[in-house]
Amino acid sequence: MLFIGIVLLLFSALCVVSPKTVWYVAESWKSNDTTEPSGFYAYSTRIGGILLALFSLFVIYVDIFWR
Repeated sequence: MLFIGIVLLLFSALCVVSPKTVWYVAESWKSNDTTEPSGFYAYSTRIGGILLALFSLFVIYVDIFWR
């Protein structure tokens, strides 16, 4: 579980720091106009990244201290 928590934490950091990269990898192929994500997409990706970071920190905490 520790490995999964670390991977989730790294992905959440990518979501918070660079939502444009996440959009390019995950969503750009769906768009005819592949210039950049909307402002709402960047905002919601950052919020999702923060929530995922909190969850991954909880997973890491549980794995380390509640074994």
